[in-house]
Amino acid sequence: MTTTDATAAPDWEKRFRAPRVSLPDWAEDAPDRSLFVSNATGTYELYAWDRASGRQRQVTDRPNGTTDGVLTPDGEAIWWFSDTDGDEFGVWMRQPFGGGEDEPAAPGLAPSYPAGLAIGRDGSAVIGRSTDEDGTTVHLVRAPGAEPVEIYRHRESAGVGDLSHDGTLIALEHTEHGDAMHSALRVVRPDGSTVAELDDTEGGTKELGLSVLGFAPVAGDTRLLVGHQRRGRWEPMIWDPVAGTETPLPIDLPGDVGAEWYPDGSALLVEHEFEARSELWRYEPGAAAPVRVETPAGTVSGATARPDGTVEYLWSSAEQPPAVRSTSGAVVLDPPGAKAPPSVPVEDAWVEGPGGRIHALVQKPATGEGPFPTVFEIHGGPTWHDSDAFASGPAAWVDHGFAVVRVNYRGSTGYGRAWTDALKHRVGLIELEDIAAVREWSVESGLADPERLVLAGGSWGGYLTLLGLGTQPDAWALGLAAVPVADYVTAYHDEMEALKAMDRTLLGGTPEEVPERFEASSPLTYVDAVRAPVYISAGVNDPRCPIRQVENYVDRLAARGAVHEVYRYDAGHGSLVVEERIKQVRLELEFALKHLGGGPVLGPAA
Repeated sequence: MTTTDATAAPDWEKRFRAPRVSLPDWAEDAPDRSLFVSNATGTYELYAWDRASGRQRQVTDRPNGTTDGVLTPDGEAIWWFSDTDGDEFGVWMRQPFGGGEDEPAAPGLAPSYPAGLAIGRDGSAVIGRSTDEDGTTVHLVRAPGAEPVEIYRHRESAGVGDLSHDGTLIALEHTEHGDAMHSALRVVRPDGSTVAELDDTEGGTKELGLSVLGFAPVAGDTRLLVGHQRRGRWEPMIWDPVAGTETPLPIDLPGDVGAEWYPDGSALLVEHEFEARSELWRYEPGAAAPVRVETPAGTVSGATARPDGTVEYLWSSAEQPPAVRSTSGAVVLDPPGAKAPPSVPVEDAWVEGPGGRIHALVQKPATGEGPFPTVFEIHGGPTWHDSDAFASGPAAWVDHGFAVVRVNYRGSTGYGRAWTDALKHRVGLIELEDIAAVREWSVESGLADPERLVLAGGSWGGYLTLLGLGTQPDAWALGLAAVPVADYVTAYHDEMEALKAMDRTLLGGTPEEVPERFEASSPLTYVDAVRAPVYISAGVNDPRCPIRQVENYVDRLAARGAVHEVYRYDAGHGSLVVEERIKQVRLELEFALKHLGGGPVLGPAA
């Protein structure tokens, strides 16, 4: 696209094309060396940044993009994960920080799905792998190019959490008890011998999870910061697996709380999420309470404390596009090029539902009065939540005269453990009960036009879209499902092993063990009841929502002449190519405007 064309493009396209950067990661022992992700070339790729000289260079350049990368502690090399066309199955590659040829980082390991990575100061690496054949394995590579040594193996899902400062302790998260939603922790030596265990599931009979937040970044310090759910939400504590001590922290903030160490180990940078907003705090172990780190109202998508004590964070709101800021007041990393146009702010709605109060986020056009045609944009996960953060997709709908409603249904994070864990056995149907309650509110409040309600979403949101169109056929005028689960049984058999484990946890077994639950939760069961026009987009290399099960659903729509369109693209679970993403949104907009009527006519694709 030429500069003139870019200037003339509508705002919704400009938001996608505007250069963006992630929060820069930095090398622990060489903090001037950083790594970040950017879409500057039109595809999301990794970039190296030497802060001392200001030099930036592109590290990866692949047709379908690259986002997974890690700096070695000395800053001398970058590890990045190489898959094939977005299928998430591949190997770790290694490239010098200053540039040079890529080489396999662990040539003795066959391709796999990644299951965590930790790199030591002595050049060693702990690499987690997941395959359908072996389940999870963890390997120690003592030096670049050395023969990998297997130190862990189990059929259930697990992953590498962290490596201690001196490389003598390895923290693993595992689900050997069979509950993929609630991990236990094990700390092992490099030879695989166990140092200590921490398990809040009591052998799978108690549903409390643990997560690795990081070892203390100090030589000889064996303290491990972990997340726990013992008080009904995520919050941090300090566990010393060598001393056998657990230290609760008096961080009494509502909502979910995470944390990471300051670089000298003297304090914790606390990330607090509550009711779709987030904020930062500093806590010094032994203090009575944390101290607020000032950030604007909105969402902090990531934060890190620098060696000088300043905090860098990636911030946005529904109205304002993302920026990497510092508590010093500076913009840390400002990509060149046109800035994303702002959108409209988000409003909160609280609706009484069958499982308790439901939080929904609402955006509506700045001009005109309701009722509006309304898109219910359903988030994926399901263990995720929508927040007051900038999102180009919803903003595009608002630009075209639609209101957008996003529902943090039961199963979403950020509202306590009970809300997240309510999603069991009646999978999909529970979430749709909450969405139905908010839909009813949206109509009764005068926000939404009941004749022009759109159910939409990607991944789990795409799954709920197809399930909702079949189980609530009179409620929706249109459905837009991206990379969805469409045929739950086939999806289970074709998906990656870690997701099989999650499905067994959610539904209480395999399709052979609990066929009635899979049938009740599968969109394919209700496909013949679908009345609304359906648009489906799917990546042909998707390992999470594989293409075969989508085709099964589409074949059933086609067999009875149902109104539908399907767009297949050459990538995995979504695309990292900006123009491809714009094309997908354009196709969704065109489909909706064609079948709902009204709205501006879209010009040809760029």
